[in-house]
Amino acid sequence: MNFSELFRQTNQLCKFSPDGKYLASVTEFRLIVRDVETFQIQNLFSCLDTIQVIEWSSDSQFILCGLYKRGIVQVWSLEQPEWNCKVDEGSAGLNDVRWSPDGRHILTTADFNLRITVWSLVTKSVSYIRYPKQCQKGMDFSAGGKYMALAERRDCKDYISIFTCNMWELVKHFETDTDDLSGLEWSPDGMVLGVWESPLSYKILLYSVDGRCLAKYSAYDNSLGIKNVAWSPTSQFLAIGSYDEKVRILNHITWKTVAVLDHSPVLETNNNVIVYKEVETRVPLPSSDNMDAPTAALFTAQSKYEVEDFPVKIPVVKPDPSKANPRLGVGSVAFSCDCRYMYTKNDNMPHTLWIWDVQRLSLCTVLIQAAPIKCVAWDPHQPRLAVCTGTNKLYMWSPAGSLSVEVPVEGSFAVQSLKWHPDSNTILLLSKDQMCVCYLTDNTKGADS
Repeated sequence: MNFSELFRQTNQLCKFSPDGKYLASVTEFRLIVRDVETFQIQNLFSCLDTIQVIEWSSDSQFILCGLYKRGIVQVWSLEQPEWNCKVDEGSAGLNDVRWSPDGRHILTTADFNLRITVWSLVTKSVSYIRYPKQCQKGMDFSAGGKYMALAERRDCKDYISIFTCNMWELVKHFETDTDDLSGLEWSPDGMVLGVWESPLSYKILLYSVDGRCLAKYSAYDNSLGIKNVAWSPTSQFLAIGSYDEKVRILNHITWKTVAVLDHSPVLETNNNVIVYKEVETRVPLPSSDNMDAPTAALFTAQSKYEVEDFPVKIPVVKPDPSKANPRLGVGSVAFSCDCRYMYTKNDNMPHTLWIWDVQRLSLCTVLIQAAPIKCVAWDPHQPRLAVCTGTNKLYMWSPAGSLSVEVPVEGSFAVQSLKWHPDSNTILLLSKDQMCVCYLTDNTKGADS
């Protein structure tokens, strides 16, 4: 691995362009666009106020900046830097902005979810969508950008509206069998729309494009229900993370449960499971004449993975019932690009990452970190995971093994988040106010350390 030098950034607002050529980052009210290969600045744009969100268009030709405090959106062009566009929501305010799949329309959501406005960069036309529901995930685009599904709330009832994304015409509007819809998501093939209830009730419904209810699923009653939902890339499986610390996998033919995956605090003997535990040691640096250095600077923390013997006890943090949104249940679920593996993270086991073999529908690997896990991301082209824990180290897992690498930069650099390059040869590492790039080499694909 090779690492770049450190660069400033604000609020971890950094994104690779979809074509992988550029990296956009924010420092307060400035938008900086760099070339990924050379890291040289290609464009520097100054906005009217502090930037809260940035997003690339699908063709990487435009980038928008959301200035929520002013209720405006500024759009910049990479091909014509002198061109710019400003979208002003006025007194309605602004709490969300995103591109449409064609990269030529912008969707803004007004404060209090009063309306969604569709702005066209080509015709300069403006259209409005009323009654959008304020929920965890109330809008989603189907694969290929053909349809947009939108959750709505009218007369104290939940509805779904499906629009075409080329003309923004309503093609289907139907009521859902939910009391308080919490989110919706298209399957990767765009054939099925999953809709789930708020955590107060365990219910998920599967709808076709024409609004027919294909199936309903509920695992239990009278307890906190669904916390996270993830489709497999093939659309064959739907994984549901729940507050009861289990993941249930439904198949796409009968929509019945094919597996229930448990996160047990104690792993008994299992020959098919490998448990890697991070072990940290503090090694004194070579002696120096500089005796005025702080004590912490005289030692360096090194870590490596050790394979644990069974039985293995998983570190568990008891949630505080007096606080809202308790750290309990499966909050993270994601499939690898080839649908061979799936990782899960149980929120009351913050140090542990569970990796499952989808073909066998069973556990294959467990990573136990020394610090709570901050971010996990799959390689977009192969079954490989990158993990960070808020320390100065990058962790990686593949079917061949696991490794821990210290980020060799001057000063303190705690990796809080990470993002894969679209070509999977680079990882962007983000601290609170800095960033650097990790360039991967072939020998990182599965070495065990």
